[in-house]
Amino acid sequence: MNAVPLRILLLSHAFNGLTQRLFCTLREAGHTVSVELDIADAVTEEAVALFRPDVLIAPILKRRIPESVWRAVVCLVVHPGPPGDRGPSALDHALLQGRSDWGVTVLQAEADFDAGPVWAWRAIAIPPGSTKAGLYRREVTDAAVLAVHEALLQFQRGHHAPQATPALPPHDGDWQPLVTREQREIDWALIDTAEALRRIRSADGAPGAPALLCGQACRLFDAHEASAETLHRAPAGTPGTAVARRGPALLVRTRDAALWIGHVRLAEQPGLSDTPSPLKLPATLALADAAAALPELDVPLMRDPKEWDELRYDEFGDDALRVGWLAFDFHNGALSERQAARLLQAIEFARSRPTRVLVLVGGRDFFSNGIHLHEIEAAATRPGDSAADASWRHINAIDDVALATLMFTDRLTIAAMQGNAGAGGCFLALAADQVWAHEAVLLNPHYKNMGNLHGSEYWTHLLPLRVGEAGARALMQGRLPISATQAARMGLIDACIAADAHSFVPQALQRALALAAAPDWAAQVAAKAQRRAQQEAIRPLADHRSAELARMHRNFYGFDPSYHVARHHFVHRKPHAWTPRHLAIHR
Repeated sequence: MNAVPLRILLLSHAFNGLTQRLFCTLREAGHTVSVELDIADAVTEEAVALFRPDVLIAPILKRRIPESVWRAVVCLVVHPGPPGDRGPSALDHALLQGRSDWGVTVLQAEADFDAGPVWAWRAIAIPPGSTKAGLYRREVTDAAVLAVHEALLQFQRGHHAPQATPALPPHDGDWQPLVTREQREIDWALIDTAEALRRIRSADGAPGAPALLCGQACRLFDAHEASAETLHRAPAGTPGTAVARRGPALLVRTRDAALWIGHVRLAEQPGLSDTPSPLKLPATLALADAAAALPELDVPLMRDPKEWDELRYDEFGDDALRVGWLAFDFHNGALSERQAARLLQAIEFARSRPTRVLVLVGGRDFFSNGIHLHEIEAAATRPGDSAADASWRHINAIDDVALATLMFTDRLTIAAMQGNAGAGGCFLALAADQVWAHEAVLLNPHYKNMGNLHGSEYWTHLLPLRVGEAGARALMQGRLPISATQAARMGLIDACIAADAHSFVPQALQRALALAAAPDWAAQVAAKAQRRAQQEAIRPLADHRSAELARMHRNFYGFDPSYHVARHHFVHRKPHAWTPRHLAIHR
């Protein structure tokens, strides 16, 4: 007997990745789902009264659910820790303590925080080198989705009391308070590289690890251990001294080695590292004067994987049937002018190589999220620059990358999505001949949540080819996330080839090698070149770009400031004043 679909209200501090995953998977399971952002108790009470949910699920909260709500409806809270763990800094503590396993719990909201009955939980492994943000986006989110579905299945079966809790992982099972500034602080002379990495990774995403860098108080993010080769090449320096640069990062000497620090938030006022700027910027941009005086330690695209950089290129397969593998991992998926230029150079390098297939592989957390809004916001305060000018440069830079991908007519191209994609990042992927993803990937193929932004990246050409004109309009107006499985069903992407990120990369490589060795490879390439010529004759890509950029110019420079307002609110993390109506169907 099939379970009866439920009316589910998602109550969340933000419509973040976990909330979006639950929104998609619960709707695909047949449930009616509405969203209310946690703004105030009275607003939550009103949402429950309007929607009359069978159950309320809270994926991420920063406040308690009001008693008037949890007494009226079953409220299931997702806690990023195993049963018994309590407190607001679960993942922070797990990473600071160097744990290798952890858990995710779905528990019922009651008077005490994180202390209600457990309905379901899942154990997770913490991979070496995990950051808090990455662990949350991948392992925690995957486990939370499974645990929520298990809890709902119990609810549907009438088990209104939780089942017996299975054996727990090793855990003290007590309240863990908010991690303090002192527990994260980086004193370069006192702690070693391993401890510095733990502290930065435990604070990655937010709030960052406080430290002094180049004489300025800041918060550190995006840290990577320097290789032995880099340590050999780099200038000497005392602990805490920046001695070289690469891409977005500064190489900082530690007590026993060195770290690449990719991104920072500077203190809003000198000496006040407790009040960091909301702008998270590449270290070489935020500390530009200091960075300019440092030597640049370049590395080739084809190199040892232990040597960190944002881009790397490899080749696989027999000599005559080779696959090029261009991997890029930009922090939080944002693509700046500089990164777009580097990616374009890497694509041109890949074009010079004797391969049959080129695979464009985004980062584990994000394939791409389009233009770099923090760098654009920073331009608003830079003398001689503006947010509008920076936006214009950014959109043209990412358009150049999309065009270079579209113009690969002598081989096949694949976009391999290890992580989510949003806005221009979605259409950057669609510029490839085929797009592959795994079941945990989310796509947001629209722009209007950023102040009615029109968008570019040749979407007016690419999207109708895949889903038709009506489908393209629906996606762009709907402004909703789409799971990879749904995207494959509708033809937005070509294949959903694995259950999760762990198994995706080896399967993508095997499929790419098979594509390169296919007997009809030459026929596929010829057909691709013919399609490109036919499409160009019907409407040139230059025409699409010109029309898109004309609309974008109005977004950037026109009388309607909605894009600039939305970008400012996003970057400065302004609290929500209401829930968007396309999410809150009860309103």
